[in-house]
Amino acid sequence: MFERLGRFVVRRAWWVIAGWVVAAAAIIATTPSLSDITSADQESFLPRSYESVQATEIGQKAFPQQATATAIIVVKRADGQKLTPADEAKVGQLAQSLKAKNIPHTSGYLTGPPAVAPDKSVQIINVGLDAPTPDDPALLDAVRDLRADIGPELANSGLTAGVAGDVASFVDNEDTFNSAFAVVGIATIILIIGLILIIFRSPIAALLPVVVVGVVLSITTGLVAAAGKAFDLSVSQDLQTILLIVLFGIGTDYILFLLFRYRERLRAGDDKRTAMVVSVQRVGEVITSAAGAVIVAFLVLLLASLGFFGSLGPALAIAVAVMLVTSLTLIPAVVSLLGRYVFWPSKAWQRTPKATLSHRLGSAVGRRPALVAAASGVLLVALAAGALFYKADYDFSAGFPQDTESAKAAQDLQRGFAAGALAPTEVYLTTGNGSPLTDQQVSDFAAAVAKAPGVGQAQPPERSTDPSVARVNLLLNENPVSNEAIKLVREDLRGAVHAAAPPGTRALVGGTTAIFADINSANNRDLSVILPVAAGLIALILALLLRSLVAPIYLVIAVLLNFAATLGATVYLFQGLQGEPGVTFQLPIILYLFVVAIGTDYNILMIARLREEAREGNEPRKAAAIGVEHAGPTVAAAGLILAGTFAVLILAPISFLQQMGFAVAIGIVLSAFVMSMFFVPALTALIGHKAWWPGHGDERPTIGRHARAADQPG
Repeated sequence: MFERLGRFVVRRAWWVIAGWVVAAAAIIATTPSLSDITSADQESFLPRSYESVQATEIGQKAFPQQATATAIIVVKRADGQKLTPADEAKVGQLAQSLKAKNIPHTSGYLTGPPAVAPDKSVQIINVGLDAPTPDDPALLDAVRDLRADIGPELANSGLTAGVAGDVASFVDNEDTFNSAFAVVGIATIILIIGLILIIFRSPIAALLPVVVVGVVLSITTGLVAAAGKAFDLSVSQDLQTILLIVLFGIGTDYILFLLFRYRERLRAGDDKRTAMVVSVQRVGEVITSAAGAVIVAFLVLLLASLGFFGSLGPALAIAVAVMLVTSLTLIPAVVSLLGRYVFWPSKAWQRTPKATLSHRLGSAVGRRPALVAAASGVLLVALAAGALFYKADYDFSAGFPQDTESAKAAQDLQRGFAAGALAPTEVYLTTGNGSPLTDQQVSDFAAAVAKAPGVGQAQPPERSTDPSVARVNLLLNENPVSNEAIKLVREDLRGAVHAAAPPGTRALVGGTTAIFADINSANNRDLSVILPVAAGLIALILALLLRSLVAPIYLVIAVLLNFAATLGATVYLFQGLQGEPGVTFQLPIILYLFVVAIGTDYNILMIARLREEAREGNEPRKAAAIGVEHAGPTVAAAGLILAGTFAVLILAPISFLQQMGFAVAIGIVLSAFVMSMFFVPALTALIGHKAWWPGHGDERPTIGRHARAADQPG
């Protein structure tokens, strides 16, 4: 099949390229923009069955004047003394003056009791920020306008003020975010071009992945947007960045798979067309199997209860499918036309390197597979043990620089009020049937929840225009996005709030902490479903590729062990050495995307080469040695490029980006070098012929004569 495909593409290379140009132009011109299906709706993140989502829905209906977001102006005396009655009056005047300016997208300006801290250290003004979506850029402008007007109003008053809140924090760190991602983008291009230049010493080979991925990204975004419109799917704003990273990762892998094999065939004496036909024949099945495993891994995300992952899966699967077709058609067509010039101006491709590092490593694996398997296995297990101590961290603010206005204002706020003042826990009381709540029911409920576990302060109850609903905001003693607060809400607070509801009423707990508590539960559930299902389906693909039941079992175990080792290494560094309270809660799913899914490519490439060498009549240990020697450089190059891209994030001054960068980089390094280059080949050599049971994957196929004929120069 792949030989026929290779011959067709090579013989009609110009037609294939022309077809790609026409198809790309048509897709780009006729499909909608990705922004048309982008959504920041947090309700779609969690299923409606979760209590925090139900609480949010009640709040939006019962308190329609509720702002999209909140900016908190924290006012204190410049000399650090307690606020005087005159100071409090001045803060009230400040609120009225700001309100009179009619700053776009702001409302409320609420101050007064209980806005003054019990110790009189600070007083706050709550400002509502109104926009169609929480990510509207107009909210950022509103915070900037607020800050610009506060300074003149407090001049010569002895008071200072800062604006805190999520939007204010984003304003303060926007440049940090933008510069971090700009650096990653530039570093990706430099790493790809630089490393491929080192490997092939050719600017053409180095630029090929960059140009191809750029074209594929444009096509993919159009197809994803069209699919979103057709099936009423919405995607996160992060999708464009994730698509770019995934396409550069797998795109560079597949192009390197082809170029390394193409160079090998040219060295063997094939002409440029025959070399590409044989390369597609030999590598096409590997690329297809690798892409199939990645597509399956991404589609398994449809089983996730978190809406973001459910929409992410199909989008990434489309991207991988487009890259697969590109790798088997457009790339072979272009390279077959370029021939030896793809490696221009270098002449090094003509010489087979002798006594290379990969040759020495392959020999070591072949001579002592038991020692290599034991050493690499022990390393992975030792790192995986760290995963047992993993704690999820939801506090993004702690990872940002702490010398910004929003960070300092938040610190002042939390010193004066309970720790949860920045994100109150919203408790709703409702009859559920439209009958009005009595004043006695509301006051009794408010008094009861004020004494609930972990509550530092309770604000006065608020009655809705809907007489059947009331709200009480609780300020927790714990940081509202800490593991302690999340555990408190999930295990103790919710139970106490539910028990405090008067007969005939129902109480629901919402707010940031409750949302994260539900995300924590959903995330744990999703990983417990996604990992086993993905492992089973990847094993099925490997079984079809290898015609074996034994090899897929230890290959999948190796992938899962590598996942745990990556998580454990990150825990050792950040929770252990750096003393962080936890590791970002998004990390396990990020590792699933970039370590489990994409890291499987390296396993498939290596095991396919081991099978190929076994089919050539080599005994298991010899096959392992030759396989590592020839596939090792490809795996190493692809792994270094992807790992290096993420490693750049370690330089970002934001904790969760550092964690993400380190984790994915070390995960790819472990996948490429420890798992694929040592553990899997050594284990395969040890198991020997039984690795291919019940088939005969290591025996020369009956079509071997044709394959050998194709290998000869033509």
